[in-house]
Amino acid sequence: MPNTYQHFKIFKPYGCLSQFKQEKMKNKSLLGDFYDFPENTMAIGRLDHDSEGLLLLTTDGMTSYNVRNKSIEKEYYVQVDGVITQEAISQLQKGVEITVSGKKYATLPCKVFAFNEEPELPPRGKNIRHSRHGPTSWVSITICEGKKRQVRKMTAAVGFPTLRLVRVRIGDIHIDSLTPGEVASIPSINDAIN
Repeated sequence: MPNTYQHFKIFKPYGCLSQFKQEKMKNKSLLGDFYDFPENTMAIGRLDHDSEGLLLLTTDGMTSYNVRNKSIEKEYYVQVDGVITQEAISQLQKGVEITVSGKKYATLPCKVFAFNEEPELPPRGKNIRHSRHGPTSWVSITICEGKKRQVRKMTAAVGFPTLRLVRVRIGDIHIDSLTPGEVASIPSINDAIN
């Protein structure tokens, strides 16, 4: 029997929820607002409402389970408040203490480097803030775990709060040239994350 599952990637825009059903009292854009996905499509993991970038979707529950239960690299481009120091980068690389569900948690060592100039990304649609409020800088952070708001908590822990967060890669699947709200069909997810 042929595999009839379908897989997609979307550039989740700022302000969109990583889900298909509206929550009570919320009037936010949802994934289904951007594309006519097949029935039973599910997001694999999530990005916060105020985070952007690569989100994978599938009609195969086993694929979703496999991706969420593996230590797959997830790379984020992060704009932080202030000019990040080498000391802060070293702390992030070694792991920092954050709070998860009210308990202290030490993040695993990860890959971090600072950009010399702003990475090429589509504009966010909503201004982050005016440059008169001080300098900002960009870093790449690659983690293999996914605690709630982890990257934001990590940068805050070293004194550089996150202003903009864009996921650009999961395993070998990249955001490529997608723009916010754009969806692309992909042949397989499992091959790219094994």
